[in-house]
Amino acid sequence: MTALRLDGVGVAYGGKAAVRDISLALERGGWLAVVGPNGAGKSTLLKAVAGLVPHDGSITVYGTPTDTLTRRQRATLVGYAAQSPVLPDKLTVTDYVLLGRTPHLGPLARETAADLDIVREALDRLDLGGLAGRNLDTLSGGERQRAVLARVLAQRARLLLLDEPTSGLDIGHAQALLERLDGLRREDGITVVTTLHDLTFAAQYADTLVLMDHGEVVVAGSGHEVLTAARLRTHYAAEVEVLTTTAGHPVVAPIRSR
Repeated sequence: MTALRLDGVGVAYGGKAAVRDISLALERGGWLAVVGPNGAGKSTLLKAVAGLVPHDGSITVYGTPTDTLTRRQRATLVGYAAQSPVLPDKLTVTDYVLLGRTPHLGPLARETAADLDIVREALDRLDLGGLAGRNLDTLSGGERQRAVLARVLAQRARLLLLDEPTSGLDIGHAQALLERLDGLRREDGITVVTTLHDLTFAAQYADTLVLMDHGEVVVAGSGHEVLTAARLRTHYAAEVEVLTTTAGHPVVAPIRSR
């Protein structure tokens, strides 16, 4: 089943196009990584799918055109985490993750025992149970990123949009977060779309990569198909070698200029 379909999607800010005529499809349970240089339109594309910016063209999530959905209905299907989310420092981890249940509550309704069970499950799955009562401002960067992911999981959305989920994390914490995300995807059958600056991580975890530049899709395919030295030179102005791990995944290695 197709989880996400974009047909001719475009976004403009102040009359200037940020995303142009994007068409793509992602099957249920897949992982799509959107890559590209700064200013390519990656974050704007995710915001369009999340319903945060007006767009041209059509976006369909699990067979339903998003322009027919209310904001609350959309939030039950699509979970979104911004690149630099604003976290209320004095809120506890539990209370923050509980915000993910908001789309499922009626007007003036309070959370139920079932909602609290879902929050506890999300915390446990991300090894945050021991931090449930801690304030957000006492967490490390990696713990805060996991709290953001837990909030999205508590939303019980079928499509997750994560804008640079490894931003600010060292290689070990970034790898651990992506491993957890991949495990959750396989266990729950959720569909994942991420933007990632780390091309090696993108190629190792995502099923499909989409390279964007100047608001347009340059190429889509596997890591080996998308990440070539010539293409990265053209679109990133970077000199690299693309190596291959023993597991067969591409690794992008910068080359110091002489």
